Amino acid sequence: MLDTNTISYIARNRSAAARARLEDAQDVSPVYVSAITEGEILYGLAKRPLAHQVAHFMHAALAGLKILPWGSEAAAEYGRLRARNESLGIAVGGLDMLIAAHAIAENAVLVTSDGAISKLRGGPQTVNWADDLRPN
Repeated sequence: MLDTNTISYIARNRSAAARARLEDAQDVSPVYVSAITEGEILYGLAKRPLAHQVAHFMHAALAGLKILPWGSEAAAEYGRLRARNESLGIAVGGLDMLIAAHAIAENAVLVTSDGAISKLRGGPQTVNWADDLRPN
C-alpha cells in the first residue's frame, strides 16, 4: 500500500528508485492505495487549482493503482492502534494514523518515507522505496 509521500515522489519524478520499484511490484501483484491517501492527494490538488501539470501527473499515478475503501476493519484497527500508541506517548498525525491502520487491516506493507509511522507500536510493516532521496 503506497503512502501519500511515495505517490508524490513517483508522480513528480523525484525518486527514480521509487518509480522502478513500483514498476517491478506491478509486474508481480496489484499495488494499492488507501482512500485516505487518495483524499490527501485530491486535497493537495484542490489547494493548487492552477498546477495543471502536477494534477495531470497525480491523476495518472492514481489511475494505475487500486484504491481501497476505508471500512469497518480499518476503523477497528485505528481504534486499537491509536489507543495503544497514545498510552505509550507516541503521537502520529491523524491521517497518517488512519493510513497505517488501513494497511494493518489489509495485511499490507506500507510504502512510505514517513519515519513517524515506523515508530508506531503495533503499526504496519513499512518499507521506503524512495531511499535515493535524502531525509528531510
